[in-house]
Amino acid sequence: MTVETDGGDATVATTMVNAGTDADDVVNDAEEALIEEGEIAGDYLEQLLDVLDFDGDIDLDVEGDRAIVSIDGGRDLSKLVGRNGEVLDALQELTRLAVQQATGVRSRLMLDVAGWRAKRREDLSALGTAAAQRVLESGAPEALAPMTPFERKIVHDAVAAIDGVESESEGVEPNRHVVVVPS
Repeated sequence: MTVETDGGDATVATTMVNAGTDADDVVNDAEEALIEEGEIAGDYLEQLLDVLDFDGDIDLDVEGDRAIVSIDGGRDLSKLVGRNGEVLDALQELTRLAVQQATGVRSRLMLDVAGWRAKRREDLSALGTAAAQRVLESGAPEALAPMTPFERKIVHDAVAAIDGVESESEGVEPNRHVVVVPS
């Protein structure tokens, strides 16, 4: 499902299958709650972009059990990402808090700015795959650099897709890291 805003009211593009079961109603209710989260987040971010005098298009999607909010198209958006995504992480947390204040429910929404998080996901997946291949060839464990929980999960998922290796997290934040080992 995709929800897009272009500075005006949010529009929802969806196809719903008419079903009369309670399970379908629960799924629809959960999906509607995620759409509401995305709309609240979109409004909050739109106001922020106005205050900062930044241009950007806000796109809202629902993937699984998460609202995904993306800001694209502006010239100064890299300032909203910051070094290693630190500003993006802070902005995501502020947006989650704005949603929580409006709904009373803790949000798990994911925010991406200028495709940074999507690119980071690709890079981390490639890193996990390459580390797994090296461990398969050498038979020796390989420890990766410290990462956030979000980043570690992406690496774990990439390693899990390769037979003959597995991964585990070691250490304590902020130095927690992934170790790839032969299985």
